[in-house]
Amino acid sequence: MKIIPVICMISQGGGWCESVETCLSRKKTDLGSSKPMVKQFGFSGLLSSQQKSNPDFYNWNRIKVRYCDGSSFTGDVATVNPGNGLFFRGNRIWEAIIDDLLAKGMTNAKNAILSGCSAGGLASILHCDRFRALLPATTRVKCISDAGFFMHAKDVSGGQHIEDFYSQVAKLHGSVKNLPASCTSRMGMRPELCFFPQYVVQTMQTPIFFINAAYDSWQIKNILAPSAADSGKAWKSCKLDLKKCTPGQLKIIQDFRAQMLSALTGAGSSSSRGMFIDSCYAHCQAGKQITWLTDNSPTVGGTKIAKAVGDWYYERSPVQKIDCPYPCNPTCQDTDSESQIPDI
Repeated sequence: MKIIPVICMISQGGGWCESVETCLSRKKTDLGSSKPMVKQFGFSGLLSSQQKSNPDFYNWNRIKVRYCDGSSFTGDVATVNPGNGLFFRGNRIWEAIIDDLLAKGMTNAKNAILSGCSAGGLASILHCDRFRALLPATTRVKCISDAGFFMHAKDVSGGQHIEDFYSQVAKLHGSVKNLPASCTSRMGMRPELCFFPQYVVQTMQTPIFFINAAYDSWQIKNILAPSAADSGKAWKSCKLDLKKCTPGQLKIIQDFRAQMLSALTGAGSSSSRGMFIDSCYAHCQAGKQITWLTDNSPTVGGTKIAKAVGDWYYERSPVQKIDCPYPCNPTCQDTDSESQIPDI
């Protein structure tokens, strides 16, 4: 059977659950079960089938993998507590999906992309090298992480809210054994820190492209200024609208951007590592046509996301686009990109 190129795109995101209580709250929703999921929906952006809207990838086989395990497909706990009926087996879901796609012909693909947004964008980083290993050496395999570069950073109170959260996710789901061994083997007594991309990408072998807002709206709300670190609600207005930030708050946000850029550029400058880091207040941009490729899509250095990704994938030119600091980019779009992504 002749197979044309394949995109496997992991979900639109959906966050994670770090406790029995939060996992139970997702259990009967489309973030915890396939039963309530809609059966059909349109593809756009990177998955669009229209040549004008997606000139480099419109004629690929396109697969969207729904996300409902709450661990970025890393969990694997053998036992199931009969009291709550929760299954922590995201990695088994991942393996079953990949086995099914390989059996249907993906093993014959000449080109393949593993991509995803948010929690799916993190999954595309964590599973990237494993995905590469499953396909023939002759297949051009690359990964794209859209809004998946979650930072290991302190919150505004000086606490480690996101570190504690990810540690709980890893413990509950039994994730550590499914995090990249090239990372966990270097982390000593803290292998769960390999949930953070900045440590994983240091040893990744497969080419990867990062699409991320330097002022990622979900990260500002949940990593930098989570409600747990802002009891006085001083950040309530600022984290919803950067125009309402005080000069002091903007400095902290600019410092957060600097940390992200340092982590991204510290991963290496090889042409196999591409990036499009705009100064928009956004989260997930590759799956929406308005941000992927329209007349009004965001640009960095005169280049839109779709062209940047295509140039990098087909090796027409190296692509490492980093925008100037906020509020310099008038092409940013105001999109509702977090409606399905829970706060933590």
